Amino acid sequence: MKWLKGKWLDLGSKAGKHVQFKETYDRNSKVYTYEMSIIKVVEGDAGGYRCEVTSKDKCDSCTFEVTQPANILDAFKRSGDAGEDAGDLDFSALLKKREKKARDEPKEEVDVWEILKDAKPCDYEKIAFDYGITDLRGLLKRLKKMKKVEPKKSDAFLKKLEQCYSVDKGKRTQMHVELHDPNVQVKWLKNGVEIKPSAKYVFECVGNKRTLTINKSNLSDDAAYECVVGEEKSFTEVFVKEPPVTITKLLDDVHVVVGEKVEFECEVSEEGANKSLKLCLFCFLFLSSSIHLCPWCSVKELEVLQSIADLSVKACEQAMFKCEVSDEKVVGKWFKDGVEVKPGNRIKVSHIGRSNMFHAKVGVAIVTYHPLTLPIYYSVFNTVIITQDHLSLSDIPPPLTDPPKIHLDTSSTGSKNTIVVVAGNKLRLDVEITGEPVPTVCWMKGDTVISEAEGRVRVETRTTLSSFVIEGAERPDEGQYSIIVTNPAGEDRAELTVKIVDVPNPPENVRCMGVGEDTATITWDPPKFDGGAPIKGYLMERKKQGSSRWTKLNFEVFESTTYEAKKMIEGVFYEMRVFAVNGIGISQPSGNSKPFMPIAPTSEPTRLTVEDVTDSTCALKWRPPERVGAGGVDGYIIEWCKEGEDNWVAANKEPVDKNTYRVKGLPTGEKLLFRVVAMNIAGRSPPCTMKQSVTVREIMEYPKIRLPRQLRTKFIRKVGEKINLVIPFQGKPRPVVNWLKDGEPLENKSVGIRTSDFDTILFIRSAERDHSGTYTLSVQIDNMQDKADIHIQIVDKPGPPINVMVTDVWGFNAALEWKPPKDTGNTDITGYTIQKADKKTQGWFTVYEHNRRPSCTASDLVMGNEYSFRVFSENICGLSDEVAFSKNTAIIGKTAFKEKDMSSSPKFTAPLVDRVVVAGYSTAISCAVRAYPKLILIYNDSLPRPNTNPDDAGPIVHRPLGLPITCHLGARIQAFLKVRTIHVLQRNIIFVHFD
Repeated sequence: MKWLKGKWLDLGSKAGKHVQFKETYDRNSKVYTYEMSIIKVVEGDAGGYRCEVTSKDKCDSCTFEVTQPANILDAFKRSGDAGEDAGDLDFSALLKKREKKARDEPKEEVDVWEILKDAKPCDYEKIAFDYGITDLRGLLKRLKKMKKVEPKKSDAFLKKLEQCYSVDKGKRTQMHVELHDPNVQVKWLKNGVEIKPSAKYVFECVGNKRTLTINKSNLSDDAAYECVVGEEKSFTEVFVKEPPVTITKLLDDVHVVVGEKVEFECEVSEEGANKSLKLCLFCFLFLSSSIHLCPWCSVKELEVLQSIADLSVKACEQAMFKCEVSDEKVVGKWFKDGVEVKPGNRIKVSHIGRSNMFHAKVGVAIVTYHPLTLPIYYSVFNTVIITQDHLSLSDIPPPLTDPPKIHLDTSSTGSKNTIVVVAGNKLRLDVEITGEPVPTVCWMKGDTVISEAEGRVRVETRTTLSSFVIEGAERPDEGQYSIIVTNPAGEDRAELTVKIVDVPNPPENVRCMGVGEDTATITWDPPKFDGGAPIKGYLMERKKQGSSRWTKLNFEVFESTTYEAKKMIEGVFYEMRVFAVNGIGISQPSGNSKPFMPIAPTSEPTRLTVEDVTDSTCALKWRPPERVGAGGVDGYIIEWCKEGEDNWVAANKEPVDKNTYRVKGLPTGEKLLFRVVAMNIAGRSPPCTMKQSVTVREIMEYPKIRLPRQLRTKFIRKVGEKINLVIPFQGKPRPVVNWLKDGEPLENKSVGIRTSDFDTILFIRSAERDHSGTYTLSVQIDNMQDKADIHIQIVDKPGPPINVMVTDVWGFNAALEWKPPKDTGNTDITGYTIQKADKKTQGWFTVYEHNRRPSCTASDLVMGNEYSFRVFSENICGLSDEVAFSKNTAIIGKTAFKEKDMSSSPKFTAPLVDRVVVAGYSTAISCAVRAYPKLILIYNDSLPRPNTNPDDAGPIVHRPLGLPITCHLGARIQAFLKVRTIHVLQRNIIFVHFD
């Protein structure tokens, strides 16, 4: 509630002595009353006012104006100058003719707030001044409230949940969100707990739209819900409206005879409403032999703790009847044959606590006592027979009893005494029970007694009603139940069956049975548990492998367990899942099928030819299909049949990857046809069939060795390396292969020979120098033969050179000579490496590398040093492991020379320079001298100081500067420092002069 003045001034901040507010509420009419009082109205209070009332998202307002009339006496003037009491009243001012003001054209009303909304903050003050707004702080506050804060854009949600949803009890409600990413997974939470899909809570996914449907809403669904996508959430609340409980069938008047049982019945609109309303049955008053209905009361039920019993007494003896009830404030009345018994000399009635007692002196009579008529009008009847000698119970009629009876109505449940409950829902079975006295109730499940008064499965028992309750029914609750009621008059029993129905289990074993170019055939097994209701059909979904976006394939249930999915992309892997549907709802999804790819079979292979034929085999080769497709080729199947027949026999059980294959086990001499089929996940391709038949018979072919190119020259390897020579050959029938080394049979065990139908292999694990030689390979078929020679050379590192000598030394040079090594390593020497070392450092330095001749000249030797030399031999394996040292050394002698005299007399190259410094600062003087050998400097400061000359402007001090310099040649230089202090502007100036 707000009170505003003008368009924006909130009067709530002005509350005080001048402006007061009051609020009242009338509980009967449920009306709020708001009052605003202005104390001592002043001119500033005039103007337009507005009252605004807001409630949630609704708003209403009304306006009014406060005006203050002008004081007309101020316009009256008195004549004269004697003050306000002099002269007469002059009304001329009021009668004076005035000019008529031209009426201004009505200006269009301008909404200042719309201008301020679109204006920049820097223009607020100017606009407020133009339109007469003085309270800038209030203006800013209102603008802040008026400006809508743009909601932060969500990265996950295109459209979030509404703020709240309202639904009537028992109805269905749906909540929708729209997402940016249609493949993202969402979670639904209820009061912070994740919701699992069931018959009550149904999840739907259509494109980027997610829907939560709540079926048959009840009060437990009144909660806060969340939709969670990653780390973002959307909140809402669901309010469940409970319709008011009304009486649909009123109580009817009943006329009965006193002492008979009467029942009153009414019906309400809501099941279980008697929990909150107390319906009093069997209530009547004995007033003038008429019965008045008391349909509603708040009195608790009264119980008889001890009933009166029949007595047998002798005449003239005392008989006492006693009855005890649950309320000690209740006073009973005693009746004889329907007539109230009044206490007297012979009869006494007493009330002690909860006991009502009747004392009577017995005479000869037969009396019937109605001992109690209680406020709840409960009656107990007893009969006493009195004789002269004693009272006998043998002739007493039995007390009033009624056998127990169960009033069980299961007519609305379908089959007899069978109750069907949806899993997760609540079952409440109210069974009406009658009987006198009140029977005992026992509920059982099989042989187990249900005695819990609280919990999920419980029994609630009242006087005439027993309720069996299951909260959130589960599958284990299903079974046979029985209710047994007993009292002294008998027993009654009723059997009923509780059947729990639920959504079915998901289908199992979803698999792909075949694919086409854009189709796939999917099959699955029905669910093991149908939820207690017949399976109506199935719903299918598919997605691309690696994606999280599922696409529905059918919107109407599909009854079969085999489905052909269409409109798929060839070469893309897909996964499928299936939902089962029954009368309760949709099951959880099945497990994903193995990825499958819609592809078409390839085209037929091409260029099928015969490569080789023997007496029982045939070698074939072919080219791959021209059109392979996205599925590729998994392999090939080769088939053959006799010419003129159509009985094709597969030559291989498993597809072969290569484009060649040798068919074995063929009948000799038969004419056969061959064909090849390409296989992939889509199946068999069209066959490629050979046009002409092939006679299975071996053809004579001359033997020939196909020697590799690298073996046509000398084959060189190092010691220790492996040798593996593969030499193919041809010839039919299979030729005989022989190996020779240097013209003799090969008997070396370290050399291995392996021979197949098409090639022979010579293998040496670790080559040695003895393996060098000429190897001869021969292949022979009868008188036909072919030979090939292979030259193998195994090389090793050479030995050291021989007899290294220094043959000549001149200047800074030395000549060396040596002889080649005895062991060349089974190959030619490619060069030598020469190194030198002086006797002082003993460090070896390379003089030459790859020197081809057995001699060399070492140059640039250092004078005065003695050198020794060593030589390595080198071949294709590298430098020799051993080295040859020179037998003699080379000594480089010194050359005599005359030393030059470098002495020079001292000479000053830079003289001393005058300096001018301020008194109190340090100074430095310097000069430069050239001389050899090094000078000896002598500083002298012992000369006498001269006297002060009074004619000078200041004292002159001759102070020898310690710079007399003396070298061993006798040169000397001396400088004097003259310091003169002159008083100029109170500063001391030092003049330095050198003589």
